[in-house]
Amino acid sequence: MAGNQASAGHLLRLIRSGEATTRGELQQATGLSRSTVGHRLDQLFGAGWLRGATGTSTGGRPSARLEFDPTHAVVLVADLETRHARAAVLDLAGRTLAEHTGDLVIADGPDRVLDELARWFGPLLAEAAVPADKVCGIGLSVPGPVEWETAQIVQPPIMPGWDRFPVRERLRDAWLEHVGPAPGTGPLPVFVDNDANLMALAEQRAGHPRCDAFVLIKAATGIGAGVVVGGEIYRGIDGGAGDIGHIRLHDRPDALCMCGSYGCLAAVASGRSIAEQLTAIGIPTASGSDVRAHLAAGEPHAVRLAREAGQRVGEVLVTVVTLLNPGVLMLGGDLAGTPFLTGVRELIYQRAMPRTTARLQVVTSELGDKAALAGAGVMVVEHLYAPDRADARLTALARSGDAA
Repeated sequence: MAGNQASAGHLLRLIRSGEATTRGELQQATGLSRSTVGHRLDQLFGAGWLRGATGTSTGGRPSARLEFDPTHAVVLVADLETRHARAAVLDLAGRTLAEHTGDLVIADGPDRVLDELARWFGPLLAEAAVPADKVCGIGLSVPGPVEWETAQIVQPPIMPGWDRFPVRERLRDAWLEHVGPAPGTGPLPVFVDNDANLMALAEQRAGHPRCDAFVLIKAATGIGAGVVVGGEIYRGIDGGAGDIGHIRLHDRPDALCMCGSYGCLAAVASGRSIAEQLTAIGIPTASGSDVRAHLAAGEPHAVRLAREAGQRVGEVLVTVVTLLNPGVLMLGGDLAGTPFLTGVRELIYQRAMPRTTARLQVVTSELGDKAALAGAGVMVVEHLYAPDRADARLTALARSGDAA
């Protein structure tokens, strides 16, 4: 490696990935001298980002193994749904230190929702016995398309009032109002992404890290897809990738969608659609989460409608799997039970080419309700500790004299 590819941030990447976990391995991987490696490691230890561990060697003395210390900071994460939200304090390895679930209606608008969310953070930190100055970032999962660079939500069908709202800035302001600044640091980093993207990221990292093409479908109040290719979320040019709920079905021009168009997949096969159909036949159902409750109870009409919804989603997924040729197609969200899974599988295996499905795993979520929170944590940590960003943060810490 040359230039900044041998920086402290790059050494940290090698250690975190397991590619090089001793001083000798780092010298070999980077071509740096022993003294230079030592200087880089001093920066990382000084920031509190590394810890030593005793490893075994093939002969002689045990090697001094280096580890990323996941306890030196925490991440605040939140997952907004249509009628409720979850928030948690995670360490940098994704372990939950404190968690809260409460009613929060996304249609109340971003000012009210983000302010209330920030009110949850202080008690959560107290429960976790973590001071505010250990928070390194906030990760937010939302049920709408997100422009990654600006952290703005763009034309979200089920989030009235959120289009182009400055979410990052408002959440920072609410943090300052309800929790307070972290001493010695700049503005608290805030990252926002679509819920299906973050669910896909978490599930791929946790259960399928070697899968180079991974697709997750979230079927809840709406329908969306998260795609992880080569270990990275594929967002498209402005965050619109994966919005399959608004693909038009040719035979349902009567179905009015929340987006204002007719015939969208979400208008026919989402949790909202099933809830409306159940209510129409005398089974009061308000949302996708109510549909999930009916499915858990084995309600026959809910089971039938979920299977039919799976078939309609499967029609669209035939094209998705043919285009992307994923190794794993995972179903998550309120509808992701056996009836919905059965319907999806029926259509995919009937209509997709055998070559496309020969090595395809069609499975349900492993992390369940925790997937979006876990993905939000991964998003924050992987961004803040990526080589270039890590180097910038180390420089800032050195200037401030505060290793936080």
